[in-house]
Amino acid sequence: MKPSPSRLTLITAAFVLTAPLTGFVPVAGAAAPPIPNSDIPQNWRNIASGRTIPDEDYADQPYIVKADDGAWVCVITTAGGHEGATSQHVVATRSSDFGRTWSPLIAIEPSGPPESSYVTLLKTPAGRLYAFYNYNGDNLRAVKRTDGVMEKRVDTLGQFVFKYSDDHGKTWSAQRQEIPIRETAVDRANIYGGKVRFFWHVGRPLIHAGAAYVTLHKVGNFGPTFMTKSEGNFLRSDNILTERDPAKIRWETLPDGDIGLRAPVGDIAEEQSIVALSDGSLFTTYRTATDFPAHAYSRDGGRTWTPPADMTYGPGARKVKHTRAANFVWNAGGGRYLYWYHNHGGFTFGNQRNPAWLAAGHEVDTPVGKAIAWSEPEILLYDDEPSVRISYPDFVQDGGRYFFTETQKTIARVHEVPADFLETLWNQPTAKTVASRGLVVDLGSDSVAKEHTVALARLPDLAGSETTEGGGFTLEFAVKFESTEGGQTLVDARDGNGNGFAVTTTDRGTVQLSLRGAFGPSSTSDYARGVRDFGLAEVSWDCDAGQLAPGRWHHFGIVVDGGPKIISFVVDGKLNDGGDRRQFGWARFPRDLRTVAAADKLRVASRCQGEIKGFRLYDRALMTSEVVGNWRAAVAK
Repeated sequence: MKPSPSRLTLITAAFVLTAPLTGFVPVAGAAAPPIPNSDIPQNWRNIASGRTIPDEDYADQPYIVKADDGAWVCVITTAGGHEGATSQHVVATRSSDFGRTWSPLIAIEPSGPPESSYVTLLKTPAGRLYAFYNYNGDNLRAVKRTDGVMEKRVDTLGQFVFKYSDDHGKTWSAQRQEIPIRETAVDRANIYGGKVRFFWHVGRPLIHAGAAYVTLHKVGNFGPTFMTKSEGNFLRSDNILTERDPAKIRWETLPDGDIGLRAPVGDIAEEQSIVALSDGSLFTTYRTATDFPAHAYSRDGGRTWTPPADMTYGPGARKVKHTRAANFVWNAGGGRYLYWYHNHGGFTFGNQRNPAWLAAGHEVDTPVGKAIAWSEPEILLYDDEPSVRISYPDFVQDGGRYFFTETQKTIARVHEVPADFLETLWNQPTAKTVASRGLVVDLGSDSVAKEHTVALARLPDLAGSETTEGGGFTLEFAVKFESTEGGQTLVDARDGNGNGFAVTTTDRGTVQLSLRGAFGPSSTSDYARGVRDFGLAEVSWDCDAGQLAPGRWHHFGIVVDGGPKIISFVVDGKLNDGGDRRQFGWARFPRDLRTVAAADKLRVASRCQGEIKGFRLYDRALMTSEVVGNWRAAVAK
């Protein structure tokens, strides 16, 4: 990735308003209407609206299965301290009301030392639950690093073990069973010559073709930045689904050979997630230390895999961008898949993991078997504080309802997601209907080459409250440039002082949205008191470079989303992700930017070298899928 200057700017000029605000009515957010008889909150995408899963302090990897008595059983890695603390251990908790309330924690292993960590669950057809996890059985207190320093964090080594429950997670077997793991080159090359094994484990186990597959992520060594090398394996058991004696369960380490799944570039290839396709193929995706996740397919039950490659949105499609964080894939049934990732570049643990994005997948045929093609993504979950890191999710379907879990390492939560959100995402590949809800300006399909002026009503307040998301708006149009030189004004809704919004061209050959409006504390109590500090904020963000060509029609959807406070561009049906020039294709705006509604007129093509047609303005943030549907409807005409 080539670095480029940031084009997100913020200017504030503070002044004090002491007179009461009269006639002010907060504008509700723009989320889709709630499902009837559902208690899904209006701001369900904000992780603070989720239901908390109990923990001790640190909380990681909240994974859920539905037991045969109807209860959810959730396993968590927790500790009375930070990640990697000596007290770290694995626990379970049960819920019989879709995660509203939970039982007291049930210790699968007691509080360490020795540490037990990174637990997942598998339910057999007979109802037995298996919990798989790391166990520092030798109670090592430090291990050697490549720089000669002793690493005191010891939760990613030892033995890989399981316990089981035959009473729906209420109690767990007293004895743990170690799973034999075949030694490979990465083990022998570690600083202990393989006598101490380094590894960990995330992600949901897979049941496929009568066997169970459990992920394992081997570590080469530890260094100043923690792990210096990693690669992926799968532990396959052909009899765990039927064998009652834990000592008789058979295991083999896949893939065949002396190396696991590696990265296309670099030494980091970890946290593999696996699903089965309808033709029996297996698909895995995993994180690397580049701007892209990797993926691979197996056509022989995991014994061999296609050469690992940068993940794409489908055969022959563009690359997916993702930082060094968990990126999980789930089979939702009926040939439908879901993919959790972060939709931006970056290769360190500290890179942003907020918001979490979701893409929908469907199967496509290739000469060698089925593959998955992925939709353009939607924002699934976010936190108001950008530094909060959301990760290690799970996906739960129960009674026709959909839930996701996540953790930001100190609080784990479960979130119900409206079914229509996921259905809209799954239907994106065929959507070609123009969205009508929230449409406030529609100039039709006529081409506009000279300035056209229309009345502009007040747009929603961008700031929300503790229970509602901020509003938003969406601009949509097609443009054919004679020239893409900078300084053109495509859309202008600014007053004489420059407050409002505008869409212009830049000297980089891009189209840019600029916002300028009221800035200040977002609490509605300030309005009730009638006293509040104000300022002005100005924010600009443009589309990815290299997309525009003179003489061709290009379709734009520019979405200003007041929930996660994000500006995004959808150009010709593709959500911008920064390409190879920027880490991000989308940008945040300040959460205290309240409104950009300044002018009462909106001018289209006020200074444009070309034509604009199909201009629409919505008083809500459209889903990416809706913008894609609008684009496809325009292309079909």
